[in-house]
Amino acid sequence: MLLDKLNGPQDLKGLSVPELEQLAGEIREFLIQKLSVTGGHLAPNLGVVELTLALHYLFDSPTDKFIFDVGHQSYVHKILTGRKDRFDTLRQQGGLCGFIKRAESDHDVWEAGHSSTSLSAAMGMALARDFKGESNKVVAVIGDGALTGGMALEALNHIGHEKRDMIVILNDNEMSIAPNVGAMHQYLGRIRTDRHYQKAKEDLQSLLQKVPAIGGKLAKTAERFKDSLKYLLVSGILFEQFGLHYIGPVDGHDLDGLLETLQQASNVQGPVLVHVVTVKGKGYKPAEADSFKWHGASPYKIESGQMLKAVGPPMYTDVFGDALIELAERDERIVAVTPAMPAGSGLMKFAARYPGRMIDVGIAEQHAATMSAALAMDGMKPVYAVYSTFLQRAYDQVVHDICRHNANVIFAIDRAGFVGPDGETHHGVFDIPYLRHIPNIVLMMPKDENELRNMMQTAVDYNDGPIAVRYPRISGRGVELDSAMTPIPIGTWEVVRPGDTAAVLAVGPMVEVAEQAADLLRRDGLSLRVVNARFIKPLDGAMLDSLADEGIPLLVMEEGAVMGGFGSAVQEHFALTGRAGTRVSLIGIPDEFIEHASIQEQREASGLTAQRLAAEVLAMQPMRKRATNQHS
Repeated sequence: MLLDKLNGPQDLKGLSVPELEQLAGEIREFLIQKLSVTGGHLAPNLGVVELTLALHYLFDSPTDKFIFDVGHQSYVHKILTGRKDRFDTLRQQGGLCGFIKRAESDHDVWEAGHSSTSLSAAMGMALARDFKGESNKVVAVIGDGALTGGMALEALNHIGHEKRDMIVILNDNEMSIAPNVGAMHQYLGRIRTDRHYQKAKEDLQSLLQKVPAIGGKLAKTAERFKDSLKYLLVSGILFEQFGLHYIGPVDGHDLDGLLETLQQASNVQGPVLVHVVTVKGKGYKPAEADSFKWHGASPYKIESGQMLKAVGPPMYTDVFGDALIELAERDERIVAVTPAMPAGSGLMKFAARYPGRMIDVGIAEQHAATMSAALAMDGMKPVYAVYSTFLQRAYDQVVHDICRHNANVIFAIDRAGFVGPDGETHHGVFDIPYLRHIPNIVLMMPKDENELRNMMQTAVDYNDGPIAVRYPRISGRGVELDSAMTPIPIGTWEVVRPGDTAAVLAVGPMVEVAEQAADLLRRDGLSLRVVNARFIKPLDGAMLDSLADEGIPLLVMEEGAVMGGFGSAVQEHFALTGRAGTRVSLIGIPDEFIEHASIQEQREASGLTAQRLAAEVLAMQPMRKRATNQHS
């Protein structure tokens, strides 16, 4: 096998095109086999095998810079740059990252887990190259879905203005995570299907080449005629109007054509955009048939394509989606808004039930936020369903357009807390610090799936401004669901375990962890009071004051950043109410980025365990033997 002999991109240089085609098949088989065990982004990588081979064949990484937008399509790049022997560790603790990771290889020059960043990064690298007087190539690979992101359009505008040498490869597979939407998608579709323009352009160029000499006015007339032909046959010519030389579309699975086109692009002065049409999931029939489902796959059976998922309680995401349908049946004002995440956010059933009330804006988190504010101001009940890590991208709009206006937007914040194998770019661990300090917003998190349903009712009933419910990327606890959703009084907590040794204020999944710690401490004759601090803002000030007056040792436990988080809010409350001497021990995620692993491993690495909590309680006990090792 050719793949067995491959140790780095230099080993590609002597291969023939038929050998590259053979290698493409071997790489696809390798990915299908490995990801059936580890899971991962299968369909995006199967779609870029030939493209990645062509890049490494023609150019010289890492001297030439390859910038992959998002990076979930970088597995082939990792294979070609000496990491194929580590694929058994993909997305596991201490193993290969599922995205580009600069610490892994010199060939990884830019890492990102959010879309639409590659063009800005490429512009920066092209400028740096020119400032230093170097001559390396800069190549950005961006998907058609990522072009709906405003940041990508901002970068295109600047690239066209600066006219620096760079190659932008538009990987057009008609998909991001969900099917693409919007005018950009429709525009690319016209280019993909308009063969008349491509044929006429080629015929004109051939005709001009046969004329012995074209100079002066005749040359200018010919160029104007070519320009008018573009406008006649393809509406917009958007990329050339941005100032990029456009080449394409080219079949992304035709290595001969790809190599010829990329070689042509490398000889163009200034920025050039190569439009490459690929098939997401290419080479594996289940993924080709449903690239949406196979964008990010759990382990699966290769022969049948059946994904192997654990049987158990429903995911919080699914509980949210079902609750929203129930609420929408009774309230016609409810509309769902998502930035290209209808499946990941649990909205597919809602979309099927209420297609007219489902708004997918594409990868455009900022637009979704401001649009939701306007919907709310005009009497609707927008539910903005978004991952915590992606809501970060709309911070200004949350502050300026939603909270400042006190717009009655409901935030459904998915993936709050650790997300496991997707790692540090996707953790939802910063939303408490970046949301709780904004005036007007209410922020809550449920201890179980039944409470999530009740919080959705609370949010719909609330009419006094923005309100957010955050929930994790895990299965529920398997509790019985009430037949009817019941609103929860804003700013109230509940005691779920009595106790007088110490009290822990736990948020979301940490309530269950705190209950486990209470069971451990009971063996030592200690009773830990467990408080479900379900409202992160506003706090339950009455309960906090009562706890301070009682003098009971207090702990806070949250699966979020400890700096500026819920624990900080508790300490601020005591400082502002004249109880600054109240001792509070904080357990949360330390001031660092936690890498990919299982959620349990990430919790253990951060000290978010029942054993750690029990040890902290024991350490707070005066005049008693502190058998901390007993629970460590």
